[in-house]
Amino acid sequence: MPDSATGPEPLPILLLNGPNLNTLGVRQPEVYGAATLDDVVALAERTAAELGYGLRAAQTNHEGQMIDWLHEARGQISGIVINPAAWTHTSVALADALVIPEVPIMEVHISNVHKREAFRHHSYVSPLASGVIAGFGIRGYEFAIRQLVDVLG
Repeated sequence: MPDSATGPEPLPILLLNGPNLNTLGVRQPEVYGAATLDDVVALAERTAAELGYGLRAAQTNHEGQMIDWLHEARGQISGIVINPAAWTHTSVALADALVIPEVPIMEVHISNVHKREAFRHHSYVSPLASGVIAGFGIRGYEFAIRQLVDVLG
């Protein structure tokens, strides 16, 4: 665990959530569960803090906004945990932007995308990610942060 006596505080982890994830807890609870986006962020903040990291969390329904955040993150973050939602399967632009910060990436999906429609089986993000966690509900965010910190060393 990072310690101010052994060195500077690490840069924060960036948690990004894509389109429609602001409706967690309301939209298709049989698929995504009853937890809200606020629950996701609280879990991620607790996990990151336990491991000695800060967390910057953001959600948008606008692809250009997410790309701008990734451009701005270069040199400002230790790593990325991202649930790109539908952009997972459609956005070459997002994939291109994810490499700009030059940090490890963990891809998260609340549902098991491989048990769902065939179009959800392809990801433009997975080839860039250190790991992919799917199907564990919001606990996947906790797992992703823990694994990201392991990757960061």
